[in-house]
Amino acid sequence: MDTRQKVIGIGGASGFWGDSAVAAPQLVASGAIDYLVFDYLAELTMSILAGARMKNPEAGYAADFVGVAMKSVLRDVAARGIRVVSNAGGVNPHGCARALAALAAEQDVDLAIAVVGGDDVMPLLPALREEGVREMQGGAALPGRILSANAYLGALPIRAALDAGAQVVITGRCVDSAVTLGVLMHEFGWAVDDYDRLAAGSLAGHIIECGCQATGGLHTDWETVPDWPDIGYPIVECHADGSFVVTKPAGTGGKVTPAVVAEQMLYEIGDPAAYLLPDVVCDFTEVTMSVAGEDRVCVRGAHGRAPGDRYKVSATYADGYRCSAQLTIVGFDAAAKARRTGEAILSRTRAMFARLGLPDYGATLIEVLGAESCYGPHARDGALATREAVLRVTATHPRKEALELFAREIAPAGTSWSPGTTGAGGRPSVSPSIRQFAFLLDRAMVSPAVTIGERHIAVPVPAGAQGASTPMPVSAGAGAPATVTAAAGSGPGSAPAATASAAAGDDERIEVPLIRIAYGRSGDKGDTSNIGLIARRPELLPVLREQVTAERVASFLGHLVEGPVTRYEVPGIGALNFVCERALGGGGMASLRNDPLGKGMAQMLLAMPVKVAPQWLG
Repeated sequence: MDTRQKVIGIGGASGFWGDSAVAAPQLVASGAIDYLVFDYLAELTMSILAGARMKNPEAGYAADFVGVAMKSVLRDVAARGIRVVSNAGGVNPHGCARALAALAAEQDVDLAIAVVGGDDVMPLLPALREEGVREMQGGAALPGRILSANAYLGALPIRAALDAGAQVVITGRCVDSAVTLGVLMHEFGWAVDDYDRLAAGSLAGHIIECGCQATGGLHTDWETVPDWPDIGYPIVECHADGSFVVTKPAGTGGKVTPAVVAEQMLYEIGDPAAYLLPDVVCDFTEVTMSVAGEDRVCVRGAHGRAPGDRYKVSATYADGYRCSAQLTIVGFDAAAKARRTGEAILSRTRAMFARLGLPDYGATLIEVLGAESCYGPHARDGALATREAVLRVTATHPRKEALELFAREIAPAGTSWSPGTTGAGGRPSVSPSIRQFAFLLDRAMVSPAVTIGERHIAVPVPAGAQGASTPMPVSAGAGAPATVTAAAGSGPGSAPAATASAAAGDDERIEVPLIRIAYGRSGDKGDTSNIGLIARRPELLPVLREQVTAERVASFLGHLVEGPVTRYEVPGIGALNFVCERALGGGGMASLRNDPLGKGMAQMLLAMPVKVAPQWLG
């Protein structure tokens, strides 16, 4: 079958478990999609689902997929022949399939449902413990009480399920972009070694995997994005050669421009020349984006090479307990009063612990929100003079009863210490402290499979290239220099293009915040912050190269970043990508910070001053 003229429309209906219920109905009603894909899973989500299944064997999946999303569109999906791929299965994909089958029967819809399994590697843990498996970054030994352990599968099982005739494919853990790549491998017949197309399909999936982040959500120029309440969810129109157009349903809010799509391309990719996935190692450094109409951006130029011979496994484990509490402080010296209140709470409870024979806290953090505390030395003059501040105190402890005592001592601040204390919204809850343990696992130990009806289909996966699964080190360890500078991707450094300062002497340039010449977006991978910067105009890229160095970023964010900073260039879109290690206080589930995922890191970096000729400012 000649697929050269075929165009496949795929709508991204969920960026995480908890995304808006408007997404699926909006995309289905658009009439512009052949497939509806959902991404629900994060590491914390897997641990929550594992805990839920321990209490109820039929739980352990993202219930909103069945009870909210599919319930609202199931009849329309079936009538229009739209096929659905979702990783909502979590730690119980078969339970999710049973719930969806029950909904289909209730709505009198005939539905072929396939389940992808094989990602759960919990049965392998005893043997892996004997072998001395180690954590990917820190080298720690496997913890004692593991809650979940799932390999990030790729697109091949999804393709196999679609090839077998499934209308809905439910997976457990897979890489986020696989729900899209599997569709494209099925539709266009891409081979497992057609690496450039696999990289292009993975990029299409990466663009839409975070929902509205591809249609104006979180855009640097947020004020230019129209109609937030009715923002459109993303659609990719994909071609057999790997090129695709990013768009959204007609008449919806948001906007799709090269800048918007570029921000999302850089989101959490690390080395843009070596984005590691189970099906392909992607090189996005030569990707280009062009306007293809109103709210339409054409993307092409991704390259790929053979993937590694190991899967990444994300395990989660319980490490004591944690609790966060907040109070609002109003009036003169609000920030100082808030900090003193936090210190008093911790001092009082430590004394109570001592009297009860309880050990000290595992870790504590006092934050004063509204006083720019996250900006450290770059807080604006007068920020501490705010007359309204929110105190946030977070603590961990090995004993639950200790944090229950801590939680009881929050409300007394309302009558004991600072004038203007308010906003105690009930006693804060104590929850298990869940942490991630990531390691690599030989592909041969994992057996992906598809179940559809009474059929069980084993899915063979290529062995992969030895060593390609391991992220390239960006430093030689803790004693290495704090910064490393690289040119395109992970390649060797090269001389930068003629700098923008050549057109104007230092005396003629003016100092402006970085946001005047660049767009930015940040995200996380564990304790690593990824900050992408895109030049607002091609002429401004040399300014970024010259002035926004790895060394300068490491210095500017030094109050938060404890590890090395690596700069990568992405010349196809006129961008730089910074990877900042040990930057998030442990990151994700381990971090006590108000921003454990580093969402604000780009916003802080965009305040860094740069010098530029006035004529190049918009």
